[in-house]
Order: sequence, then C-alpha cells, then structure tokens
Amino acid sequence: MNAMMAASPAFMNHHVANDHNTGSPQTAYSGGATIASPLPQPTARPRHLSFHDEQSVHNAVLSSFHTSATESILSWQLFDVFPSIRQNYTSIFHLEQAIMPIASRSSTMHPYVGSPELDHIIESFQANINFWYPAMSKNKRNQLRNCVLLRKLEQPTALSVLALLMMSLGCASQSIINIAVPRDLTSDEHEYYKQRKLMADICFDEVLKRLYIPHTEMSSTAVQCLFYTAVYFAFSQRPLQAWEYINATAAKCRLLLSYHSPGESAEDVECLRRIFWSCYILESDYLAELSGLPESGLASIESTIPLPGSYDTHESQVDEEHSSLYFLACISMRRLLNRVHNLLYAKETGASLDDARFPFIVEELDHQLEEWRDFLPPALQFVVDTQPAQGQHAGFLRQRYLTCRSVIYRPYLTWVLTNHPQDINVAQNVLEKCRNCLDACLLHIINLRGFAHTVMMDTWICSLSYVVFLTPPRFSI
Repeated sequence: MNAMMAASPAFMNHHVANDHNTGSPQTAYSGGATIASPLPQPTARPRHLSFHDEQSVHNAVLSSFHTSATESILSWQLFDVFPSIRQNYTSIFHLEQAIMPIASRSSTMHPYVGSPELDHIIESFQANINFWYPAMSKNKRNQLRNCVLLRKLEQPTALSVLALLMMSLGCASQSIINIAVPRDLTSDEHEYYKQRKLMADICFDEVLKRLYIPHTEMSSTAVQCLFYTAVYFAFSQRPLQAWEYINATAAKCRLLLSYHSPGESAEDVECLRRIFWSCYILESDYLAELSGLPESGLASIESTIPLPGSYDTHESQVDEEHSSLYFLACISMRRLLNRVHNLLYAKETGASLDDARFPFIVEELDHQLEEWRDFLPPALQFVVDTQPAQGQHAGFLRQRYLTCRSVIYRPYLTWVLTNHPQDINVAQNVLEKCRNCLDACLLHIINLRGFAHTVMMDTWICSLSYVVFLTPPRFSI
C-alpha cells in the first residue's frame, strides 16, 4: 500500500500547477451593471506538469518573504477603519521574540521511573509523536528503554539525551489526553495531567543542560536529539526556538545524508530520511506564518530525497502501516500547501492579485487537492461536513484539507473585498469561489477538536488562522 500511494500522482507525484496561463478577465452582467470578473473561461484544464518532465522539475519550495495569511488579510482595505492595526502593529516575530526564555531549574534532577510507568510513557510516545513523525525504530526504542531502566541517564551520551527526550515527549503526550475528553475531569484526573506535564518539563530541563552533546556529535542519534528538541519547543508553543532546532536538525541531517559512513546501517539512513521529511513539514508550517525566517535548504532538495521506506517502528503491523500512510499524507499535503503559497503568494511572482492569472492556478490547485483527498486510504478518509471524522487522524487531515482549500480560494475573496467592498452586483461564479474560501474557514473552526496532533504541534499555528473572520460583513455571499 505504501508503494501504491507513493506512486500515485495525487499523493507524491512531483507535478506543479502551470502558472503561466494568461487571459482577459471575463465581463459579467448582473443587475444592469457591468462587473469585471476575475474568472476567465479556460478552454481546457491546465496541463499537469510531470516531475519527470525535464523542462519542469520543481521542488515544493515555500518562497522566502512570501506574504503570510495573517499579513495578507490585515492589509485589506476593509481594515482601514481600524487605524490602530497599522499604527500599533507589532510583527509576529517581535511578539515571539519578547517572550521570556525557559527558566532552567537550579538543581539537577535525574528522573527515574519503574518498568510499568516507563512502558506507559513509551506507549504514549508511540501513539502520538512516533505515529505522526515515525522516525524512531523499535531497536532504538528498546535501547532507550534499557538506558532508563539500567539507570544510565546520568551518562553524558547522546543516547541518554534521546532517552530523556522520549520520556519528556511521552509525558507531554499524556498531559494533553484530557483535551479530547468531552466531560468534566475529577480532581484526581486534573492532578494526574498536571503531574505528567511537570514530569515532561523536568526531563526536558535535563535535556537542555546536555544539548552540547548532540550538537557536537555526528550521528543519527544526535540528529534525533535535535529533532525531538524542536518538537518539544513546538509543544511549548515557542515557534522561534522550534524553528532554530529544526534548522540545526536539517543541517546535520543533510550532512549525514551526503556522506554515508562505512559503519552506517540501512536503519540509520532510513531514520535520517524520515527526519528530513519531518523537518520539511514542520519548517514549512512555521515559514507559512513567519515568512522572514531563513530557510534550511530542505525544500530546495526535497525532490532528491527518497520517500519513507521500510522501517520497523511499531509493535503492531497495522499501526505501523497506518503511521506510514499518515506520514505520506502529511508530506504530500505540505508539498501542495507549499506550491499554493509559492504560486499565489510569493512576493514578486505570486499571482493572487493578478486576476488574469490566478483563476487558472486556483483551478489546477483545487484539482490537485481533490486528487489528494480521493486517494487517501480508507482508514484516513473523511467527509467534508461538521460531523466527527472516523478517527482523530482522519480529523486532523480534514483540517489540513480545509486549510489548503481556504488558502487556494482566498484570491477571489481578496479580489472582491478590494475591488467591490460594497457592491452586491458581483458575478455569481465569483461569489461561489468566495463562498468556497469562507466555507472552508468556517468548517475548519467548527471541526477544531482536541486532536492530539493539533494540540501538541499546531496550537500556535491555529491561533493565527482565524483572522479572516474579523472581516467586516460589508456584503452577503
């Protein structure tokens, strides 16, 4: 099944939308008024460009200094009635920069847990972190388990740092389970989740004191340490620190993938590739909101890195396969999102404000989005409505789908609000495209539930996603 999905054009074929189509805006007649519609009438759907076409090889790169969604929407003329938005504007970067750093604990604590508790922590790590980003093998996990049980956490090794990170992320995963519980918690349950978060922070404090070890070591274990440090910063809603360690991970990962060591196992290579793709997803998520962040260079070479292959990550073969398929789905969605941002919102070349170009691009990108959805395996399929999805993983992918759809159709909404903010005589086909954008945004909010993946990794990103609903209702769609 992995091979089938990897080979499908909907999932991982490296084709891009043709952004070179041009045409004249269609003239629509409504209520006696002539309205210029940004919707040309294409004679045929834009041609798919194959990754293997030598004339059109493209990586799914998110352009540096593109216009982020928040910046784009806040620049709309409709917000001119709120001058304080411009006068008192503080960039997202400066708001995050002003946050106090994590305070280090004065005393050194070496956490110890018994076998039953450790197994529960590892189980939580497996069901969450290693399901979304399946980069830790069973062999490595067993080594880390022995490291903890044999009380080797005090040793200054990359393995002990990685063991502490596995514990911190496992405990962090345990601390957020309550968010998905649709009932009031007992005082004992509240105390349990509080203690799990405290344990996660204690373990991570020990990690921070030893990060010099993976920084100065060249191994797949060191790369894993840097990556999981980024993941914990993401959980802590510290995007700048998460980005910093994603970049550190990416640099070391690219280096080790470029120079294979004689003693390097196939498992080590596969681990590095999976971390590469995990960093690709996470870095792109942050770049989408903080467009001035320096890029690691992962996106510029992603078409040369093999997709996730055979890798023994879970005890259950079913869980392992579902994890791999979910990972592939997330990779392909992130690649599509990068194309959307690049083709429509790149600073110099983005077509979102060019009504002679963007309708063709929107049509093609929407086609690719629907292909992605149609090719999801049964366990990850979803219906686009307000009902709960069949599981949290399908629910999270539905949220990604809705995000992508809203970004694809936003140029229509921007065009109408900019050119006809108080004009009800807008062509019906244009209003339909605006409705596609707003419906996707609304469904995204209605379907926002306590998915563990959202809470652990996307809370900060989701907080920036709803500014579109600040738009004053100047006209009805």
